[in-house]
Amino acid sequence: MNTVATAGEAKPESRYVDVEGVRIHYYDVGSGAANPLLMIHGAGPGASGWANYSRNAAALGERRRVLIPDLPGFGRSGKPKLEHGLYGIYARMLFGFLDALGIERVDGVGNSLGGGIIVKMALTQANRLGRLVLMGPAGMPSMLTPQPTIGIRNILEYYAGEGPTREKLERTLRMMVYDQANLTPELLEQRYQTSIDPEIVANWPIGKGGPPPLEAIWREDLTAIRNETLVIWGRDDRVNTLDMFPLLLSQLQNSQLTVFSRCGHWVQWERAKPFNALVDAFLRGDYS
Repeated sequence: MNTVATAGEAKPESRYVDVEGVRIHYYDVGSGAANPLLMIHGAGPGASGWANYSRNAAALGERRRVLIPDLPGFGRSGKPKLEHGLYGIYARMLFGFLDALGIERVDGVGNSLGGGIIVKMALTQANRLGRLVLMGPAGMPSMLTPQPTIGIRNILEYYAGEGPTREKLERTLRMMVYDQANLTPELLEQRYQTSIDPEIVANWPIGKGGPPPLEAIWREDLTAIRNETLVIWGRDDRVNTLDMFPLLLSQLQNSQLTVFSRCGHWVQWERAKPFNALVDAFLRGDYS
């Protein structure tokens, strides 16, 4: 039986499944009759499923099964060499991940890179997705902010030059949050140690200083996505800035927007309690 992780509790037991010859690490918590929830993390230094969603798994797992994988190339998952078109590659592998677990349909939450992946999954097999939550999703152009943003520049430069350092890690993560108190010493150390894994240093999926190998999904026909979608943004996001949302909402046929003030790129971390309540209500069809 799956267990629900509570605040302050150690991580759930690690699980693994092979997809296309790649070992994917994931956590599996909670249970319930609702659609399982697939939570996809972003791409900052030291990113992993649990690093992104440790403050959300327990609350969201009270009503449903929650699956939190490490994307290939991140965390404890395998580190294959991935080519251009990462959104499509990850979408295909995550559907393979669900197939391996015998799961036909899920709701989806995606932060940053994860949000772009959710969009790509909906463009390819929308029938396998229920409700979608896109949190500061990547893959959209901004209306006003020069690109790349300062937050994206810091992410792309982390492995460039002399490679990862504690100073670069702290500078990059400070771009992720509004309230610097959210960057605890434990979080910084955890993310730094993950970021210097030799396999990740040698083969980081996002690249080392140049344009990331991501296709321009905003050029695709997003009007084809009819899933009920909640778009969440931090007003003070310096990675994927708030002025990216108009194009997304203008095309998604069944979308709603919630903006958190005094909040950066990690809404799920900085504003965990209201985020959990909002997402739970939306997934139950009780959003207002």
